[in-house]
Amino acid sequence: MAAEDTLLRSIGCEQNLLSLPDGSANVTQGDTTVLAAVYGPGEVKMSEEIIDKATLKVIFKPKVGLPGCAEKLQERLLRNTCESVVLATLHPRAGINIILQVIQDSGSLLSCCINAACMALMDSAVPMKCLVSAVTCALTEDGQIVLDPDSKQEKESSAVLTFAFDSRESNMITCSTKGCFTPKKFQECLSACGEASKNISSFCRQSVKKRMSKELKVKM
Repeated sequence: MAAEDTLLRSIGCEQNLLSLPDGSANVTQGDTTVLAAVYGPGEVKMSEEIIDKATLKVIFKPKVGLPGCAEKLQERLLRNTCESVVLATLHPRAGINIILQVIQDSGSLLSCCINAACMALMDSAVPMKCLVSAVTCALTEDGQIVLDPDSKQEKESSAVLTFAFDSRESNMITCSTKGCFTPKKFQECLSACGEASKNISSFCRQSVKKRMSKELKVKM
């Protein structure tokens, strides 16, 4: 498999930044930054109430301006991704709200949003089947794969693909594509992103371990 860049940009995460939400996380991937907040499980409007599980709502806020059609599509993708890992049946007739605020978009925004949502859900202690990690890749005109592309690399590419995987068996749970590519290239991108997602999952675990160890030291 030809690949121009198989390394991910630097990633950082800080949890429990906000006092009002039940959980929050600020995730950076390169220069792309997303702030996520989780409210709930809590009360939900009767019209949105589901008898046998919690109602999960995602609100996606762009850096500037009001949300448009593209942002609504992002919300649906993010909601479907979160619903696949959250154990919503443990909180029937309740509501879980996830708010994602874009601070800086320098490429691979969707994957950064998914990773931020996962870290915020962990911070809020919402029960989940597993973690979810997402990776974006770009296909250049000559068929090379660039993992975690920045804005310039996305604009110069022939296709941009984003995959989200569960942390238990690395199964794909979300796929978003834009552009033209062959089935063979799709499989190559899926494989490359699947391997890279393991690094994201490992980072998430290490980030939480470091935070918990610091809190335990403070309490002691």
